[in-house]
Amino acid sequence: MNPYLAGTLLGLVLLSAMYISGRGLGASGGLKYCVVSVVGAVDKPHAEKSVYYSKYFEEGQKPLFNWLTMIIFGVLAGGFISGAVSKRLQFKIEKSPKISNTRRLVFAFIGGALFVYGAQLARGCTSGAALSGMAVLSVAGFVTMMAIFGSAYLFAWFFRKNWI
Repeated sequence: MNPYLAGTLLGLVLLSAMYISGRGLGASGGLKYCVVSVVGAVDKPHAEKSVYYSKYFEEGQKPLFNWLTMIIFGVLAGGFISGAVSKRLQFKIEKSPKISNTRRLVFAFIGGALFVYGAQLARGCTSGAALSGMAVLSVAGFVTMMAIFGSAYLFAWFFRKNWI
């Protein structure tokens, strides 16, 4: 897809999200709600007594039905439908021929875990902190975006042998 068209469409999606829901884009907190739901399902007394977990179950709330988890389920469903419609629905590991499937999957898992941890520390992922932050002209949004691209550029140099 043309990057200018993709950027324009992303901007329209962000504008629509802010207009319709009163919130920007971002779903990193959705994983937290999924984990809290699992803890509540596995050990409800612990979740109700815990200082951290109990706030997610106040007044009969169900964390699994939070808007962030709905976004995650929507992204998964949308990706599946998109793959099915375009006839690209298949299991495939994108990697350099120089590394094994196992190494690629291990690095992907570690990178994903670090991303989720960092998003929780930063109180937002690239979508929430950077895109939505920049859309409302937040200084933190611009700093976050510069840090994301700067660190990606530096890390790419160290890990380039896994792709080249």
